[in-house]
Amino acid sequence: MPYRHILVPTDGSARSRRAIAAAVELAQKFDARITSLYVALEGVPTAFSGERLYASRVLAPKYRAALDKTAALALLAVERAARAGGVRYSSMRATARAPWSAIVHAARAKKCDLIVMAAHGKRGLAVLRSQTVKTVAHTRTPVLVCR
Repeated sequence: MPYRHILVPTDGSARSRRAIAAAVELAQKFDARITSLYVALEGVPTAFSGERLYASRVLAPKYRAALDKTAALALLAVERAARAGGVRYSSMRATARAPWSAIVHAARAKKCDLIVMAAHGKRGLAVLRSQTVKTVAHTRTPVLVCR
């Protein structure tokens, strides 16, 4: 089945870059286009717990600025890879409490027929919290998981 529109969620990590390379290769092969997605978590993570502290008026502007910079760099990596490969490209950002839900929603909204994303090497019980596993479990769109 030839793919026409590939969604590539990215967080800017080295593992995400492997998924980007795979997506570009597939897009070249099938003359498909790529949409990259950066999902920001709602709230501000604290330094000492897994809880998310909602941004105060003081922290919010600094947090948004840092988040915008991180998102821009992550999406730029996809754009550069797509341009270098001669692949049509667009990007989008989302904010969600659960990144997997934003990924599933974006794939549906953009009518993507493939999601290419990274596995982050979780083992044991940590795999149950994996955004990749949750994406696979909640979408009807095929998912290629890159390790």
